[in-house]
Amino acid sequence: MILTSLNILNYRNIREASLEFAPKLNCFVGLNGQGKTNVLDAIYLLSFAKSAFTSQDSLNITHGEEMAMVQGTYQITCLPPLRGNEGVFTISCGLRKGVKKQFRRDKKDYPRLIDHIGLIPLVMISPADQQLIDEGSDERRRFMDVVISQLDRKYLDCLTKYNALLKQRNALLKQLADKYPSPIGESEGSSLLEVLEWQMVEPAEYIFKARTEFFEAFEPYFAQTYSAISGSAETPQLRYISQLQDRDLREAYTKTRQRDLILGWTSQGVHKDELEMKLGEWPLKQVGSQGQQRTFVLAMKLAQALYLSKVESQKSHDRFAQSNKPILLLDDIFDRLDSERVERIVEMVQSDDFGQIFITDTDRQHLTEILKPNENAKIFHVENGRIA
Repeated sequence: MILTSLNILNYRNIREASLEFAPKLNCFVGLNGQGKTNVLDAIYLLSFAKSAFTSQDSLNITHGEEMAMVQGTYQITCLPPLRGNEGVFTISCGLRKGVKKQFRRDKKDYPRLIDHIGLIPLVMISPADQQLIDEGSDERRRFMDVVISQLDRKYLDCLTKYNALLKQRNALLKQLADKYPSPIGESEGSSLLEVLEWQMVEPAEYIFKARTEFFEAFEPYFAQTYSAISGSAETPQLRYISQLQDRDLREAYTKTRQRDLILGWTSQGVHKDELEMKLGEWPLKQVGSQGQQRTFVLAMKLAQALYLSKVESQKSHDRFAQSNKPILLLDDIFDRLDSERVERIVEMVQSDDFGQIFITDTDRQHLTEILKPNENAKIFHVENGRIA
């Protein structure tokens, strides 16, 4: 999949831009705060129907304007090549204050935005990924969800259903706790909880199965990318942990119902799943240096791109084996790494294992130097929202 062109109108600080891209490497250079990341966010928007940085669509409209528009033209690549306009399609997103956003493929609205997820696989790597280490397990579950949802529509449906039921159960727990300070009896609300719990089990079991299968396939890619970036004998460990690995969820809900009433929230389920990160036998957050932590996260995200590419290619007919490599966005990652690791990353992503790449950096000379081997790279200069 290649993004051949991008048109932007009033998106964040970019008032107007019409860009044509190279099929492999595209670089945006400029000082901080000039709009480089906003270009990448516009590309992200067209893959996920939302911004990478805010859930409030109106905040993406240029200050003082009433609407914004982002449109991208994509080309499916395959062997042998398609002819003419075969395999070409457009995705557009219109934003207007106080109005539901308009998201279209070839000028046709999607019945549900969820139906678009997975059409244009994409991986974004940015400084915000440090949250995978610094923040709670929510961030690490979200990492798994983003990867699996791009490949498995049923997973996304189950995740949406489970989260809605979980919200209902938590609300009911608080309501019952206020109404019945003492333990509830069979006729005093437990039957209502049981109905929700039985509905939660089926999507939870599918989520657990999908995450287990994902991790088993993903972990070797992670080990590969970490070794390639670090160039060292460090032993990173990544482990998927779930309550469903050692218990029946129906029984767990029954046994913990009274405790959950006291807590006011659901203590059992796939919303408690975790990705454990270690260096050797020790938690990464405690023993990893800044460079080791950054390498760990980069390896996870690059492995995500490899996983999406390989798994989709295995599912596709041979003719379309090249069409499924995700677009890779690298936002401001070079100044946080030593030169050797930067060279290893650039060498890796320029290989045939990765698809189209978009990079941002503050140093034109630095970027030109590391991209010397690739004469087909396009470099754009960004200043105050203007792109040349």
